[in-house]
Amino acid sequence: MRILGIDPGTGITGWGVIDKNYNQLTVVDYGCIRTPAHQLNQKRLCEIYDGIQLLLQEFEPDVMAIEELFFNRNSTTVISVGQARGVLILAAAQRGVPVFEYTPLQIKQAVTGYGRAEKKQVQYMIKNLLNLEAVPKPDDAADALAVAVCHSNWQQANHWQKNSDDNLV
Repeated sequence: MRILGIDPGTGITGWGVIDKNYNQLTVVDYGCIRTPAHQLNQKRLCEIYDGIQLLLQEFEPDVMAIEELFFNRNSTTVISVGQARGVLILAAAQRGVPVFEYTPLQIKQAVTGYGRAEKKQVQYMIKNLLNLEAVPKPDDAADALAVAVCHSNWQQANHWQKNSDDNLV
């Protein structure tokens, strides 16, 4: 199974692709889609859409897993990230790729065993779980790999099949 993990953002959208073969996880590639801060929002959304289309075409994932929005104090940020999520989900839906979403708590729980883990703990576990020489940079790419690992763990534990309606967008 090939999983595309997404850490959505307007300025930086992290992505990570892993292959799961039984209990073996292999990193295929990871990186970020970046948009300039000075651009109009609609141009940034177009760039995110074009970027995800290229990734979907190149890597042909079986599923896409995306982080749910975490509401913070900045409502402007949450709105723009929500728009980016919409564009990302639309692109996958147009290609027939099922999209699953996970909360930050679920992702941390799946990767570290503790839902309130610090960012550094998640990054350390991603490095170890995926047998990487170093923590993926930037942080958004490491976060995207964590989303992909989260989906692989949920799917492995049969949670994905039993509760697919809970996590399927």
